[in-house]
This record gives sequence, structure tokens and C-alpha cells, in this order.
Amino acid sequence: MSTPTLSSLTVGDVVAEAEFALSRDSLVRYAGASGDFNPIHYRDDVAASVGLPGVLAHGMLTMGLAAQPVVDWLGDAGRVVDYQVRFTRPVVVDAAEGAVVTVTAKVGRIDEDAARIDLTVTFRGETVLGKAQVLARLEP
Repeated sequence: MSTPTLSSLTVGDVVAEAEFALSRDSLVRYAGASGDFNPIHYRDDVAASVGLPGVLAHGMLTMGLAAQPVVDWLGDAGRVVDYQVRFTRPVVVDAAEGAVVTVTAKVGRIDEDAARIDLTVTFRGETVLGKAQVLARLEP
């Protein structure tokens, strides 16, 4: 796949789409890699005791998954110069069914040397990351 260029883009283009299946095992692995062993990410009783609807995926895991399709499309993570999100809803990972996070990446703005890629990140049809945007430096 060739590296995208600014001249090949139009505002509104969908540049990447992906689905990510999460399981409780995924959360344990992420906890080990990140060092975030907060029990709301693996224990139903603790999640319920603090008023949560169930065990939650780590916010930073969700954020990282959301950016991955754009990084794959770019072919070089070094082209990402800024990445921002607002956490709007949790991703509840059911013990039996897991969870599926869906990402759609669209061109939101084209500047002289970069493109803003707007991400729609959903779980069960609801947005879980608001104002999720990647700024990617690209050649003209």
C-alpha cells in the first residue's frame, strides 16, 4: 500500500474502518502491559460496588484501538502529530460475550501539510469517544 498524499484526499473520504473484539482476557493482557490493575477492569463485584454497569475496558486501550486503523492507513505512526479524544461512554466487556468496538476514520479537514482524520468510535451503536481526531502530516 502506498503512503497517502494530501492531493489524493477529499473531505468526507472514509480512509479506514475496523472492528476490534475485546474479551476479559484482552483486558487482563492490557492490564499487564500497562500496569493498570484497577479491579473495575476485571472484577464484576468491584465494578458493581462503585456503580458501574459491569467490567470496563481501559480507556487508554479503547483510545489506542481507535487510532490503529489510521496508523495502518498511514503506514507510519510517525506521521501522527496529534491525537485527541473525549471519553463519552464506557465499553462494558461482558464475561461471556465480550465487546466489539467499531472505528470509522474520515477526512475532516485538509491543511497545507496535514489532514485531520475524524474518528467515529462506537460500542453497541453508541459513541464511546467524542471529538476523536488524529492530525496526520502528509506530503502534498
